[in-house]
Amino acid sequence: MSNTKTLSVPALGGEQSLNRYLSEIKKFPVLTQEQEYMLAKRYEEHDDTEAAAQLVTSHLRLVAKIAMGYRGYGLPVSDLISEGNVGLMQGVKKFEADRGFRLATYAMWWIKASIQEYILRSWSLVKMGTTAAQKKLFFNLRRMKKNLDAYEDTDLHPDDVTKIATDLGVPEQEVINMNRRMIMGGDGSLNTPMRNGEEGSGEWQDWLSDDGPLQDELVADAQESEVRHDMLVEAMDSLNDREKHILTERRLTENPQTLEELSQVYDVSRERIRQIEVRAFEKLQKAMKTIAGEKLLPGVA
Repeated sequence: MSNTKTLSVPALGGEQSLNRYLSEIKKFPVLTQEQEYMLAKRYEEHDDTEAAAQLVTSHLRLVAKIAMGYRGYGLPVSDLISEGNVGLMQGVKKFEADRGFRLATYAMWWIKASIQEYILRSWSLVKMGTTAAQKKLFFNLRRMKKNLDAYEDTDLHPDDVTKIATDLGVPEQEVINMNRRMIMGGDGSLNTPMRNGEEGSGEWQDWLSDDGPLQDELVADAQESEVRHDMLVEAMDSLNDREKHILTERRLTENPQTLEELSQVYDVSRERIRQIEVRAFEKLQKAMKTIAGEKLLPGVA
């Protein structure tokens, strides 16, 4: 079906050209059932892209009509139509004329599926629904609220929640959560102008600030910290086991032991533990400076 892109299909560039597009697609003739069958067989049996193009263009009005039904989700109608056209092409590609039904009946489901998937992708960065029941809830909730005379921008009455959950076969909590998400609306774009229609007014992202350190600074700090840690491990090898243990317990743990506690471990006085700690620290500093000098690390040697 990719070859159909080279054929004459009206361009749809945005909301301003929407009316022109809708006028142009009306010029494509509506096919009779016999014409549709013959074209479908030509494409199915001979890969006739011209036949496929006629099937597509004759159903562009169907796509536009279906897309209009999804205007309430805050997305450009032109985008909805474009996505629906993709679904239509998939429907034409998989259509089997010998089954006896019309292309519109079959392609309608492809068109709706394509539009709905686009809405779900665009509505929020957080997935709105993953199961078939959740998607059904998302696309039927607004209509059901209207039928129940429920307020559009408020929480649902418990009785309404129960009815909607029962009719759609989903838990009541999912109805409540989905309603609140839809009240809040989809994610806004940080590229949206702060004042609509005013050139040079800036975008919302221009006012965002991050007081934290720059990413390259974080990476540099992390790398330097890793180097210093490796140096410390290497320098600790200059100490004997007793010096290493005392220094670790006194200065390199979150809950340092007291001189008294360590004096009991080694059966010596507290003053002796203090002397060993001081000597071990001096030896560690000297070893660190030597290693730093060899590695040319600034701020240590």
